[in-house]
Amino acid sequence: MNRLDPLARQPAAAATLLKLFLPSALGILIFFIPIEISGKRTIPLDHMVTGARALLGEASGLYALALIVAGAAYPLVRGYWNRNLTERIFTVLKMAGVVAAVMALTGWGPAFLHEPDMLPFLFDKLVIPVGLIVPIGAIFLALLISYGLLELIGVLVQPVMRPIWRTPGRSAIDAVASFVGSYSIGLLITNRVYQAGQYSAREAAIIATGFSTVSATFMIIVAKTLDLMAVWNLYFWLTLLITFIVTAVTVRLPPLSRMDDSAADGEPQAVPGKRLTTAWQTGLEVAEKAPSLHRSVALNFKEGLVMAISILPSIMSVGLLGLLAAKYTPLFEWLGWLFYPIVAMWGVADAAALAQASAAGLAEMFLPALLMAEAEFAARFAAGVVSVSAVLFFSASIPCILSTSIPLSVGRMLVVWFIRVSLSLLLAVPTGYLVQTLAG
Repeated sequence: MNRLDPLARQPAAAATLLKLFLPSALGILIFFIPIEISGKRTIPLDHMVTGARALLGEASGLYALALIVAGAAYPLVRGYWNRNLTERIFTVLKMAGVVAAVMALTGWGPAFLHEPDMLPFLFDKLVIPVGLIVPIGAIFLALLISYGLLELIGVLVQPVMRPIWRTPGRSAIDAVASFVGSYSIGLLITNRVYQAGQYSAREAAIIATGFSTVSATFMIIVAKTLDLMAVWNLYFWLTLLITFIVTAVTVRLPPLSRMDDSAADGEPQAVPGKRLTTAWQTGLEVAEKAPSLHRSVALNFKEGLVMAISILPSIMSVGLLGLLAAKYTPLFEWLGWLFYPIVAMWGVADAAALAQASAAGLAEMFLPALLMAEAEFAARFAAGVVSVSAVLFFSASIPCILSTSIPLSVGRMLVVWFIRVSLSLLLAVPTGYLVQTLAG
């Protein structure tokens, strides 16, 4: 057969087209198209998680405990628990997470830990859903990230990356990977490209602190906790927009604006007038080389399971410490006063509570959602946005960044966090009122 014969290549081209479109369309359906089942209207992934939890019944607690125990043991088994101070601290916190999970499951321990807004709330409303949604979501993330859609979108948005966010066009893939995959996937890509000399220190820092936020699957947990699933698509896309607007401002302020901006290997310029063609060809090439669906699903499920066991113990321990600090100490109240004027200017009834909850997000990104679950709609919406757009928190993203080669100190990240939360609140509160009006 003549390989240059276009007729001979038609079946392969048709197969590649199907490989690009079918998984991507199914992934979009599962993550973004609400459907109604048994009187409940939400995205298919949420229906699957609800079904999985109903199927497990009382065993869902034991399932979550098993994941937490596996997560605490993982650094010890892999031998990296004492690699640096950060790893040692988080190994201890993960062990504490096991103890907290056992107490939540058995009722053992001090009575104040078993008040409804402490261990029961943390374990039932957060840990069990996350333990289910991350592995299940990872299976279907393969449809979005493995068959060319990611790269196709990345090429299309290249022209806006440099003027708006001061990063190369290729960073669009990092940004999309974080939202549809996870911050760990985004950081992995960023660190590899930075080590290859294709990002400057400033570009890598911008991407790590501005794009590497929690994924769509985590956002579903936030939305469920805050009772925002009825406006899921508005919540998702507006949160994405606010996150990227905040990043566009933050990159123009210290400390990010003062970081080294020299890269060893610059980005090639796109051919004028060929962007759509290039995007199309790039998507097709990735689809053509993509692994079979079962291999891709297996790989993503494995990564999702590792991520679930890695974060659940930290969520359990750091989340509990955060809830205790929020309830029994003035720490977040003090921090919250820094944000109070920004919230109060919009006339929010729960202004002080929202400011303090936003400050609590520094410990764990879910805390604003946990603390604002009973607030008015605009405050709940703003808390949901800040949970995501703040990007930086001590239970996961900050130690992840510290483990990379990107030259970001804890002090620099704290300054970036403060700027991001301030700007997020400035935008999120009025957006919450707008969504409330649109939703009727």
